[in-house]
Amino acid sequence: MKLYVVGFGGGNAEGMTLAAKTAIERSELVVGYTVYCELMREVFPEKEYYSTGMKAEKERAAYALEQAKNGIVTALVCSGDSQVYGMAGLVYELSGNFPEVEIEVVSGVTAAVSGGAVLGSPLTNDFAVVSLSDLLTPWDVIEKRLRGAACGDFVTAIYNPTSKKRVDNLRKACDIFLEYRDKNTVCGVAKNIGRKGENGLIMRLCELREYKADMFSTVFIGNSQTKIIRGKMVTSRGYHDV
Repeated sequence: MKLYVVGFGGGNAEGMTLAAKTAIERSELVVGYTVYCELMREVFPEKEYYSTGMKAEKERAAYALEQAKNGIVTALVCSGDSQVYGMAGLVYELSGNFPEVEIEVVSGVTAAVSGGAVLGSPLTNDFAVVSLSDLLTPWDVIEKRLRGAACGDFVTAIYNPTSKKRVDNLRKACDIFLEYRDKNTVCGVAKNIGRKGENGLIMRLCELREYKADMFSTVFIGNSQTKIIRGKMVTSRGYHDV
């Protein structure tokens, strides 16, 4: 009775860890958000799939646990990493009624890391990760976290920067950072990470404020040590002899 909770990275085979590939190969059933299952079909066309749309996370997790309880080796898939804004925590929260199910969390390459590589090396030193989605986290809590990251001079990777209902959240986040950072602070946007159309854009913080991001964008706000080197976004680690 086995349930893998698998982070598959950006979605292509090259971006998956060997552990993620192995877990899905060992599974009879793959459960996930509709878009994620379509991505997995391209890599594992022989598998059986069960998908649901947005806001059905509990249903997916409960279904995966139930199928595993019934003896079907199941993989519940998440983009990026299975913990970072993923399903692993929810699975454990719902697992009380499924004591016989063995849960194995399989990590994946989260967008902060893979997107950082697209842009260069913005995460060389301490960094923070904040989601601007206020569906599950109130905006006042998000704002406190943004202020903490900005005040602490953390490079900050921003997930879920905007949506049809949250058109101003990235602008509001930039306004918070502009209270603590120079307007010319180096920033970047990585789009379609690990998928067709992958690209990276580098800009200043004041320009990022006006940028129209989408849900396929991961945003990076540099710190006081972030610079542009060879056209890439790079944060210094602080080696004094360089």
